[in-house]
Amino acid sequence: MAPRKRPETQKTPEVVVRPKSRRSRSPRELEPEAKKLCVKGPGSSRRFDSGCLWAGLASLQVPPSYTSIVRALHHHKLGKAAWPSLQQGLQQSFVHSLASYRIFQKAAPFDRRATSLAWHPTHPSTLAVGSKGGDIMLWNFGIKDKPTFIKGIGAGGSVTGLKFNPLDTNQFFTSSMEGTTRLQDFKGNTLRVFTSSDTCNIWFCSLDVSARSRMVVTGDNVGHVILLNMDGRELWNLRMHKKKVTHVALNPCCDWLLATASVDQTVKLWDLRQVKGKSSCLHSLLHSHPVNAACFSPDGAQLLTTDQKSELRVYSASQWDCPPSLIPHPHRHFQHLTPIKATWHPRYNLIVVGRYPDPNFKSCTPHELRTIDVFDGSSGKMMYQLYDPESSGIISLNEFNPMGDTLASLMGYHILIWSQEAGMRK
Repeated sequence: MAPRKRPETQKTPEVVVRPKSRRSRSPRELEPEAKKLCVKGPGSSRRFDSGCLWAGLASLQVPPSYTSIVRALHHHKLGKAAWPSLQQGLQQSFVHSLASYRIFQKAAPFDRRATSLAWHPTHPSTLAVGSKGGDIMLWNFGIKDKPTFIKGIGAGGSVTGLKFNPLDTNQFFTSSMEGTTRLQDFKGNTLRVFTSSDTCNIWFCSLDVSARSRMVVTGDNVGHVILLNMDGRELWNLRMHKKKVTHVALNPCCDWLLATASVDQTVKLWDLRQVKGKSSCLHSLLHSHPVNAACFSPDGAQLLTTDQKSELRVYSASQWDCPPSLIPHPHRHFQHLTPIKATWHPRYNLIVVGRYPDPNFKSCTPHELRTIDVFDGSSGKMMYQLYDPESSGIISLNEFNPMGDTLASLMGYHILIWSQEAGMRK
């Protein structure tokens, strides 16, 4: 299909970018406003309780020899500490640093809610954000220039998936309710259309890209998954689920391994080298509710799933069919809310997810806050909660930049950037 010109790129006048007017209080400083609970330790069933609203750093059992990163590195150099122990020490140090994280940049560029985000793979202060109206903003919050803004079509143009092109980061892939999966640039040009439904009844809900294999994979709202190469040639188009495919993810280490999530209450694993139909999946992981997301960990060894009710699951490589670690967590689905999806920290075994308090959740407390919750990916234990009283809405999407030191969050119409206070003053 011949490329076609998208609406004119412009510098948006609506973007509001401002530093915090005053120092925000941490959840621990707001402790009198809600009941303090206790975290239950992991049991033999590998099921964990995330109801502790104020699970903080005091509960961490830090080995004395690793309270200092310098000491941990010194012991590792001397051969007295294994790499996992060093990694654990580094992770604990990072968790301690979360106490100093504050929102230091905000933007509200869209006339509809934000629906997707992607960090630039090499510029740690640059990200792209898509909206329900099809608008896309490229924002480098480290400079004072206004963000680049690409106007969407409005109603029916929701950006459901957004990825930078790993072969040319001046370009990006999108899937949308407009009924296309396409490659665009930040001048507003459509460079290639990979899929087009040509009907308003079918749209694309997710996508992922592999630089090594030069593949694009996308899923639609009726259960089809389509695999293409980056030249746009379709390799196969198969109905892999009974209902909408909400998420597709390629394993970062074995990009022939594909995970697909669906509202049919399953997550399926596929070997792309052997796909012949919906019955050829390696594993079908049944859930109790529809599933919003299935994300591989950065090392490819774990799979994190987020349902549409109150459960996160962590599956382990080579034992996909074994009972997973279950983390109860309130994040129920609502039609006019961008679906909540848990993500991995890019450098540590930590899970990040927004909380949507549910009065029917067993651990719910009065006046429970809408926090960003950080869990240990191994134990399922709550490690910390981020909260800003001036931005107290439901936070649907959270993603750390590739360096792992800055967090971007989507809250309704707003984009929030979190970082350490020391980093803000520089």
